[in-house]
Amino acid sequence: METTPKVLIIDDERPIRNALRDILEYEKFQVNLAEDGATGLEMMTKSKFDIVLCDIKMPNMDGIEVLENILENYKDVPVVMISGHGTVETAVEAIKKGAFDFIEKPLDINRLLITIRNAMDRANLITETKALKRKVIKMHDMIGESDSINQVKSIIDKVAQTDARVLITGENGTGKELVARWLHEKSDRCNEPLVEVNCAAIPSELIESELFGHEKGAFTSAHKQRKGKFELADGGTLFLDEIGDMSLSAQAKVLRALQESTISRVGSDKPIRVNVRVLAATNKNLKEQIDKKRFREDLYHRLSVIIIRVPSLNERKEDIPLLADFFNQQICEEHGIPIKKINADAITELQKYNWTGNIREFRNVLERLIILCEKEIRSADVKLYAQPMG
Repeated sequence: METTPKVLIIDDERPIRNALRDILEYEKFQVNLAEDGATGLEMMTKSKFDIVLCDIKMPNMDGIEVLENILENYKDVPVVMISGHGTVETAVEAIKKGAFDFIEKPLDINRLLITIRNAMDRANLITETKALKRKVIKMHDMIGESDSINQVKSIIDKVAQTDARVLITGENGTGKELVARWLHEKSDRCNEPLVEVNCAAIPSELIESELFGHEKGAFTSAHKQRKGKFELADGGTLFLDEIGDMSLSAQAKVLRALQESTISRVGSDKPIRVNVRVLAATNKNLKEQIDKKRFREDLYHRLSVIIIRVPSLNERKEDIPLLADFFNQQICEEHGIPIKKINADAITELQKYNWTGNIREFRNVLERLIILCEKEIRSADVKLYAQPMG
């Protein structure tokens, strides 16, 4: 059910306040009136408004002061400034400060209504985007309260807001990419891109083009200029997953990019400055790779300012009840089915299992159980379905 939009009108001229109220109430808005800035701000502390219409020229507290207060304390509420003759320059300044728009007196009713609708559409889009982001973050939550996973969370909290490079190690399926995502989300770069590159999935002859981009004609299939991942991540975070599989020639270029904060596209010598925080992950022992001359030692030291080792699921089996509950809700929601009951004996059986594929394998097994079992998942079901069926 849709709620009636609430509008706050702040204007020291009673005829204008009343005229605006009559127009907007006819258009099915809920309208509140304030005769000055202080009263309007007081009303905002007591009630939530969808949009504010504010006069610029008022005694005691002018509209710019009111705007600044609203932007500081109610940043998601759009403010439309009402400007009289001689205040248009001030209105333009208000736009630069963050007002959605301004309307000149005498008021054009059609222009007024269109501006209000546009402001509310933008506010709704911002709200929906934030809700979607919260949902995405929740989907990628770091589940567990074991000592080992709490230690990982603690390091993330300490490191995230720095620009320190982080090397994330651990077995396949432990959630290394999840650690990278949280390092980005908790950083000052969270509103900029997080760009992921799976170094193991890209052929060695294409990795340099993928990372640094290429100019048109740089090689046979280079039909147009293309930005690489470093450029796409500018201002944000670049996550190099499975970096242990990167070719030595690409490693040399990554090292140079880290040292100089510049890259060059394939087929060009022109340097391009980039501001990127680099996170890397691997399931390989890079020190062994260094001994075998498969990984550059200087790059290793550049990447491993902070090392976060993600524990295997076998090392934190006490987290299995929490993980089972989390994935049960997530999977049932995805399939549009009621949440299944997982019996205590089924949890005990899951804790006995050797999780060589870690969290990734655990989620797959739980999804299999949810799909194949009836309302309850029992230990017998775990014994029957935990192993892939041949």
